[in-house]
Amino acid sequence: MYETYYGFAEKPFSLTPDPRFLYRSESHANAFDLLQYAIRRREGFVAITGDIGTGKTTLCRALLEQIDRATFTALVLDPFLTEEELLKRILQDFGVVSRDETRTGRLASATKHELIETLYDFLLSLVALKASAVLIIDEAQNLPMPVLEQIRILSNLETDKEKLLQIILVGQLDLQRQLQAPELRQLDQRISIRYELQPLDRDGVAAYIAHRLTIAGGASTSVSFTSEAIDAVHRFSCGIPRLINLICDRALLAGFSDHAPRITGEQVTHASNGLNIGPASYLGKRGSRRRVNASLVAAASIALAASATAVGTTALLYQRFASNIERPVSAASGSFSILIGSYPSGSSEAQQVADWVAASGLTVNRADVDLGSRGRWQRILAGTYTDPESARRDAERLKAAAAIDGRVVMQPVREP
Repeated sequence: MYETYYGFAEKPFSLTPDPRFLYRSESHANAFDLLQYAIRRREGFVAITGDIGTGKTTLCRALLEQIDRATFTALVLDPFLTEEELLKRILQDFGVVSRDETRTGRLASATKHELIETLYDFLLSLVALKASAVLIIDEAQNLPMPVLEQIRILSNLETDKEKLLQIILVGQLDLQRQLQAPELRQLDQRISIRYELQPLDRDGVAAYIAHRLTIAGGASTSVSFTSEAIDAVHRFSCGIPRLINLICDRALLAGFSDHAPRITGEQVTHASNGLNIGPASYLGKRGSRRRVNASLVAAASIALAASATAVGTTALLYQRFASNIERPVSAASGSFSILIGSYPSGSSEAQQVADWVAASGLTVNRADVDLGSRGRWQRILAGTYTDPESARRDAERLKAAAAIDGRVVMQPVREP
């Protein structure tokens, strides 16, 4: 469609993590340099975190392309694995075994101990070759506790002088909180480098758009974004690369329909409204101003753009959060609280929303709900009031903070 009209060889704002399109903002460049440094120095554990859509997977892909031939790599994109499945996947990526061998060959029924021994033998064989091995695990915030413990054990594979396996954990912001859990203290203490990817500022958004237009079309492209359009992209996307891609792709489609050589702020606004993407709000201070719901906006927009990308559990739950802020509901004690939403008990989503409520200056209340075959869920409530009008005022404040493009879709609160 618009690709041919504007002279692109491919889509400039695809959601696939193509390393050719990685824009090295200051934050992304720092993360990239730190990863390369960690690999060269055999630093052991590294943790890279970032909000939803900030380009973590693309960064991983770009890193793999830059690694030299003397470094063997394994990239795990699916964190929902058992300990044995993880070990087999690592051996497969390192080229120690084939996929058929892990399914029907000698390793099909291997024990965890045998798999670790096979991996250890392979890593030792690299020493004589002056080669090394790197394991990158994406979406690490979803790793089950036993698998995280298994990863810690893998970090013990070493010689008297150096680690045999470099491990890089890449995940969303709540990965850092998970690593601070008491049961993961040994793992957390072994992380030598930590870095958090940041969203793009206004100039970064402009450079990001120009970079992707150039990669996709080179000198042949015949479209540009006006200064007002870039301002609008930054405002609506909050500098989140995935949201920039969604907005710019839709804006280019609008420009194609209008036969426009330049994308305007009005077209960007129309595209953002069509995707139901709006600027994030900021609330609270804990030493410095913190971004509260860019994740919420990113997840909600991705959910609404399901035809373009897969929708995860987090996206759906955050979308519920954005729409379920409701009038204060009576608590059992006769006081009032503000019902934020319902989430699976013990989930990271419940904790993220609870943190957001706390950052807004309100107390966090939780109420467990047993849904039988559907498991236990947890209601997150904000504040405790004796005056319903005071609760309503705070509810309006929370709604304003969680607004998408200044609006919140109101609906009756339903059980999940």
